[in-house]
Amino acid sequence: MGSEVIIIPIIFGVILAIAYLYFSTRNKERLALIEKGGDASIFVRGKRGGATPLGKIILLNLALLLMGIGTAIFVASIFVHSLGVKQEVAYPGTIFLLAGVGLMVGFNMTNKLDKEN
Repeated sequence: MGSEVIIIPIIFGVILAIAYLYFSTRNKERLALIEKGGDASIFVRGKRGGATPLGKIILLNLALLLMGIGTAIFVASIFVHSLGVKQEVAYPGTIFLLAGVGLMVGFNMTNKLDKEN
């Protein structure tokens, strides 16, 4: 009974430890680069040289994923009612298949957008 109470602080502790290690290591790397006279401009997160904004990429992939899932549900219902395929097989199979196709199309479209910019 008491072990459930301990798990949540452990999870938060692990997350905080990972964040601490990430930020402290990043700080040490930056200080070492600056001490050796390296160019600190690599740390500035300005405009990426003509690259496609991250928001457009996420929105494109999310839209294609949801369109794939919607199409999959429609196709699965056709399989169930017309072809007599079992519901337990038709819905998960077509959803995973067409969601994957949507993500692959999104990946290819993202590559084309990056090449144009």
